[in-house]
Parts: sequence; C-alpha cells; structure tokens
Amino acid sequence: MPGASAASQHDDQAQLRRDAAAITALGVTGVQARLITSAGRNLTASSGIADLMTRRPVPRNGYFRIASVTKTFVATVILQLAGDGRLSLDDTVERWLPGVVSGNGNDGRAITIRQLLQHTSGIHDDYGDYTSAKNFYQHRYDTYTPKQTVARAMRHRPDFQPGKDWSYSNTGYVLLGMIIQRVTGHPWHEEVQNRIVRPLGLNHTFWPGTSPKLPQPHAETYQRFQPGERLVDVTEQVGLGNNGEAGLVSTTADLNRFFRALLGGRLLPPTQMAQMKQTIPVGKEFEPLMPGARDGLGVFSRPLSCGGSYWGHEGGDSGWISAVGVTADGRRSVTVSLSGVLAESADHVMRVEQAVSKLVDDALCTPPNAGRGAITS
Repeated sequence: MPGASAASQHDDQAQLRRDAAAITALGVTGVQARLITSAGRNLTASSGIADLMTRRPVPRNGYFRIASVTKTFVATVILQLAGDGRLSLDDTVERWLPGVVSGNGNDGRAITIRQLLQHTSGIHDDYGDYTSAKNFYQHRYDTYTPKQTVARAMRHRPDFQPGKDWSYSNTGYVLLGMIIQRVTGHPWHEEVQNRIVRPLGLNHTFWPGTSPKLPQPHAETYQRFQPGERLVDVTEQVGLGNNGEAGLVSTTADLNRFFRALLGGRLLPPTQMAQMKQTIPVGKEFEPLMPGARDGLGVFSRPLSCGGSYWGHEGGDSGWISAVGVTADGRRSVTVSLSGVLAESADHVMRVEQAVSKLVDDALCTPPNAGRGAITS
C-alpha cells in the first residue's frame, strides 16, 4: 500500500536522524549516514558540523577515508582470483612471497592465504600511531612500502601459532595485497579498480596513493592527543596504512552499492561466496566492541536484535570511523561515517561503538515488506 510505504519511509528517516544525532551527542564532530531500503530508496541523515572553523553542516555525499573497510575489497579480489583458479586459499604465503615472512619464529610456509583473510595467521602487528600534535605534524606525510610494513612485523615473534587463535592483523592484509600483485602483475588497488570499482560504477571510490588531501566535499576530522589539549585537524595526511589493510577513499553511496552487490552475489561465484561466509568467533579483545561478531573472509557477521544477522565491516583511522552493514540477501544496507571521533578513553570509544552499532541495527531491522515503492533521493 502506498500509504504504508510512505509511513515506513518516514519512520526509517526519523530513526536514522535520531541515531545520527545520538552519536554527535557523545562528542563526535560530524556524522553522515545513508540507508538503502529493499526497494532501492536512498535515505540520508547527517548530524553535527563538518568544520569547527566555518561551522558548515556535514555533507551527505562527503568523501572519507574508509580505513579497514578496504579489507573487504581486497578479500573480494583474492576470492575472485581463487574462483579463476589462479590461486588457492590453501596456498602458503611462502609459495607466493618466498622469504618475506621469516625470522623470529615467523614462517610463511605454515601460514595460508585463508588464515591471512581470517586473521588467524598469528602475525604480530607493528603499527605506530600519532602520539601528539607535534608527532602528527612531523610524520603525517610519511609513506611506507608493503615490504617495510611487513619487515616491522617480522621483528616480533608471532602472537600464536597459525590457525590456533584469532587476532586482528593489518599486516596480514598487506601480505594479501602483495600476493595480488605477485599473481596478477598489478598493484592491489589496480585490481580493485578493474574488478570492482569500474564494473559497479563506483565513481567516488579510489586509492589516493601518497596524496594527503581529500576531494570536496568532505568533513574535516579531528583528534585530541591528550586530555585537555586542543583539537587538532588531522584531515590532511597520507595515513598510516594504505597498502591493502586500508587506503581507499569512498562515499556512503558507493559503499552501499559495493556491499549490496557483494552480498547479492554479483561479485563472487557461489563457491567463493560460501567460503567468504564461513565464520569463526572473534577474539576476546574484539568481542566487547562487536558483541556476537563472527569473522568470515573479509567480512564480519553480527546478530540483529530483530532476529537473524547481517554482514559488514568497520574501519577507523585518525578521527574517522566508518561502518557498513547489509542484510544477508544484499537488499538493504546502511553506511555511516563519523568524523572527529576524539577517542579520549576506552569508555568513550565503547560508547561511540555502541551508538554506531545501534544505528546499523535500527536501519537493518525492518519488516520485510517495508519501504517498497518509488526510489527517492
């Protein structure tokens, strides 16, 4: 019924606005969110401000660094290559990257591609972070090659034997990016461009390389490095990771389109899609942030309060947090981008994460026939 559809759309829009406002009420500078209903309706909401100086509103189509959501793109390429028969998920790292994972108990002969995808490799992450405003200004344009990033990790002993535990590993996805290049002869981001971005028409998704700037429109993002200190605009930077563990820039519209296509079966053959959805529990350190989450291959499954579960990924990088959730059939999805997440304490981070999770859950929990009707923008 048209009236019921209009009422459902209004309810969805109002809830999205309330949930976005609840996030900025926690001190986050700005929020933009976009919900795509099962009928293809585009509903957007924003809250807060994009710039502390001008006080301009947050753009609803703004660019942002998607950080670890990049991992889902990389995993999709790896699984496509597996579907093409160009590699196997049971191949060892050593087969494709001889001698790269070695030393201090690290052994590429004992680690498989599947374990890299699912964070069960045991490889220790050695990722620095900006410790102060001075440190940020000194190092925000620094760049690191994949080999340099992996070499830092090799200075440490593994966190556990491969396959024996779970621990989120950025370095594992750097290695996956290196494997993509070894198999195809092209950098990982070119394969993402050719296999995903261009076919889906993701015209606002790209790898910026060493450019520290974001295109317009975008919100500025901020950090406070020590309690009581002034906020620092950290928008202009190369980023600590852009080698496959992170690195892409996108928009809420493009991320919704990508995840809907992925879960809708348009990017992977059924066999590889089934492998992506084979999940294991996340580690104890992640469980409080993502209650009930299970890790697949480049995607997480999380329970919905209304029953069932959804798929998605989150990312965080220097004041940014982004999260995507999509229903199991790929028809309904939501993407939210936060700018100016101050992360002043573990408790504050937890409350922000809970508010983000509520926005995603509220957006995806809807009666199956709600939202049918004409597409709106």
